[in-house]
Amino acid sequence: MQPSSPFVNIAAYKFITFDDTVEKRPAFQAVCAELGLMGTILLSPEGINLFLAGSRDGIDRFLQWLRADARFADLEVKESYSDEQPFKRMLVKLKREIITMKHPLIKPELGRAPAVTAPDLKRWLDQGHDDEGRPVVMMDTRNAFEVDVGTFNDTLDYRIEKFSEFPDVVARHRDELAGKTVVTFCTGGIRCEKAAIHMQNIGYDHVYQLEGGILKYFEEVGGDHYTGDCFVFDRRTALNPKLEATPTVQCYACRAVVTPREQLSPLYVYGDSCPHCAKRESKAETAAAGGLAP
Repeated sequence: MQPSSPFVNIAAYKFITFDDTVEKRPAFQAVCAELGLMGTILLSPEGINLFLAGSRDGIDRFLQWLRADARFADLEVKESYSDEQPFKRMLVKLKREIITMKHPLIKPELGRAPAVTAPDLKRWLDQGHDDEGRPVVMMDTRNAFEVDVGTFNDTLDYRIEKFSEFPDVVARHRDELAGKTVVTFCTGGIRCEKAAIHMQNIGYDHVYQLEGGILKYFEEVGGDHYTGDCFVFDRRTALNPKLEATPTVQCYACRAVVTPREQLSPLYVYGDSCPHCAKRESKAETAAAGGLAP
């Protein structure tokens, strides 16, 4: 969508000591209500993570308010646009971690892993190696269903179901990646930032995080070396490399991602069921018939 679209969508996060989340939550709730914003804000002792949508004026006033707090003065935001409000409500949640990895000793504010910008990563992928001649391996830190919507070409996809599985998976594969440059990536940068720090901590020698994640890569260099779209956690479901919403949807019943082709199936009933529901029901019936628990 063009910037003339009525809704501005922003995604942002920052790892920083934030020990007054309980006291600050009512203020976040009040300012978002006043400005007519919708979305989700996560407040945690390790920082903030937010996905919001609203008018241009509302978003700008919110960011002005938030950046008045010195801890968030340098908060970087990724923007996209839509003709409809992609969120149904406004939530401000208190969490133990802004992205759950179950490794609370990881504190990115005390030192980040090296980051590679989108233009530099594209150059590395164009030439087939990093600036020191090492092969570049892309590592997707997202959940399997997100990867299925789209990812970088030839990426490592460990089929994780939740981010807390990531530490054990990368520990098992460390030796086979020796001598290579590993670039971790995710939707907006938050998961790959934690992932890269953990990988450094367990002995990976050459690991980078993609600065700003897939959305920043789309914004700065487009879709080169990427196949498909990028799953996002709002009603748009997925964005293409032009940061436009795609026809991909998420099933209301089983929460599976349903592609445009799958939506042509007679098993797809908007708001009710999809082909993935049918597969799960079939597996459950087979297991029950064999005397097994579904």
